[in-house]
Amino acid sequence: MKAILKDILGISLYLLAILVLTFLVIQFVGQRTVVQGESMENTLMDGDNLIVDKLTYRFHEPKRFDVIVFPYQQGKNTYYIKRVIGLPGDSVYIDEVGEIYINDEKLMEGYGKEIILDPGMAGDTMYLGADEYFVLGDNRNASADSRDPSVGVIKREHITGRAWLRIYPFDSIGFIKHE
Repeated sequence: MKAILKDILGISLYLLAILVLTFLVIQFVGQRTVVQGESMENTLMDGDNLIVDKLTYRFHEPKRFDVIVFPYQQGKNTYYIKRVIGLPGDSVYIDEVGEIYINDEKLMEGYGKEIILDPGMAGDTMYLGADEYFVLGDNRNASADSRDPSVGVIKREHITGRAWLRIYPFDSIGFIKHE
């Protein structure tokens, strides 16, 4: 009888350790997320399964062109995936022909799937605070992002992590391109 209780206790402690370790990994290191929608095409596609790196930003701040994950403030349990375009302290402006300007200099980047048709709030110069980021989806005309008042600029404290690795579909497994 003692041997059975000892085995049950050993298995219980083993399972508890696995649960605690799993919780710690999901909470502080990484988590799986699924892309829903077309706002990040051609970089990420609807249905892609990703691992989000939650550790990197504990050691340094997000960089321009990082693909980040953050909660949508208007919806519960909804996360957005967008690309960082403007950094804290930057001014961001999108002109009438869809060109992006950071601190009055034209941004040279090739992530946008197409020319921006609606600059939204960035049609007027937006000035980012010390903890604010301006984000865009790569599929610029099919993305709710910092141009949209329902999303707006992203506060540093709301950034969950950095899109790190695509794990599904299997023929597209690989690290996410940031710069």
